[in-house]
Amino acid sequence: MTRVAAVDLGTNSTRLLVADVEDGDIQDVVRETRVTRLGEGVDARGKLLPLPIARVRNVLTDFRRTIETLGAERTLAIATSAIRDADNGESFLGEIEWSYGFATRLLTGHDEALLTFRGVTSDRRVADRTVIVDLGGGSTELVAADEDGVRWHDSLDMGSVRLTERFLHSDPPTGSELDACANAVRALLAERVPDGVRAAASTAIGVAGTITSVAALDLELDDYDREQVHGHVLTLDALERQLERLASIPVEERRGIRPLDPERAPVIVAGVAIVREIVDFLGLDAIEVSERDILDGAALAALDLPESEEGAAPPGAYTCC
Repeated sequence: MTRVAAVDLGTNSTRLLVADVEDGDIQDVVRETRVTRLGEGVDARGKLLPLPIARVRNVLTDFRRTIETLGAERTLAIATSAIRDADNGESFLGEIEWSYGFATRLLTGHDEALLTFRGVTSDRRVADRTVIVDLGGGSTELVAADEDGVRWHDSLDMGSVRLTERFLHSDPPTGSELDACANAVRALLAERVPDGVRAAASTAIGVAGTITSVAALDLELDDYDREQVHGHVLTLDALERQLERLASIPVEERRGIRPLDPERAPVIVAGVAIVREIVDFLGLDAIEVSERDILDGAALAALDLPESEEGAAPPGAYTCC
């Protein structure tokens, strides 16, 4: 058994998984999510901004301490949409590798699809004609798969942060803003998803923070519970109810809804709109929620890294920027 750590440098959140892995089995030691909004402003300006960078670096300082305390032998940090799209993304990733001693990997859309599939299937097999939906802050990955592997995938530039910044400028958003957001999602799906994938889809599995958060709201939990969220089935009707509810109130009121993370409140409406449109576009009436996702895939990929050398991390790993 090997103890590894995976860090997901996402557009909306920065996440940590420390786990014991053996023969493909992942036993969680610690999972942590911090909403850091690294992708704030990237869609409009094309670069990572100083304040989001500082937020992420502060979180990584905490994560580094946790990883060391728990004795992880290998750490892999993966980067997705925001870092991929930003002009200064690769230089930021280089800073992360130097400052914190993490091995880093900038994922292409293809990489994301394969790693998401690997994570989702770490504790299960998927049925034939399944579409996996990985809804992030900057992009959404769609993966058509069966138990033998990935059959088709694509990475679409529609995520909760990106579409909030593009379309939802009022608080709460207006009906016309919501319509524009939904129309943009439908147009992109029609352009990029092959007719054969759409027609064949028989079930969907949804991963990442927006979808798990909506599941927790649908379950009416007082406190977030991974075990109850994992495997929960979100119907199209439930998605529509939650979208109507969340879009009808201002951000500050949304922040108080349990068990929603208050920092996810500003972008949750666009996120729910995206997943609602995807389920409807695929002709399905529900989507199953999975807590296993790309972070689990990254933990498995971390096994392939060489073991960390003692003292490899420089002093910058222990100080805030």
